[in-house]
Amino acid sequence: MRRQLRTFEDLKVWQACRDIRRFVSSFVKRLPPGEVRRLADQMLRAARSATANIAEGYGRFHYQENIQFCRQARGSLYELLDHFLCAADEGLATRTELQEARQLIDTALALLNGYINYLRSAKASSPKAREGQEDYVIPDEVADDADGT
Repeated sequence: MRRQLRTFEDLKVWQACRDIRRFVSSFVKRLPPGEVRRLADQMLRAARSATANIAEGYGRFHYQENIQFCRQARGSLYELLDHFLCAADEGLATRTELQEARQLIDTALALLNGYINYLRSAKASSPKAREGQEDYVIPDEVADDADGT
């Protein structure tokens, strides 16, 4: 059975990145004032970039463009992990916060890699882009693989 996607908000990978964005937003509020324009700003930008790139890629007409935006989102997730490592090294993040961030990011990366693989497969089986998003569906097997079930 295939599941209909109506918007990028239906993508499990976007939802996982949204959870990260919320976690980051909460985390940076606890940083010292001197870090607001430094580390906090960079962390927020990386977290927002992940969801924004997935959303923008979803709105693109061709599979390859969507894949490229997903790759950008993947880079933003790795950037964010590096920022959390910096925060931990500088005593701004606890071991628990770093572990939680790593877990959220690892989950999102697994989903994102699964989504990219789905897009590659869809591109290979149908090299022409489809006209409307109503034609954009993910088979349950692929969705389940991407979300780890």
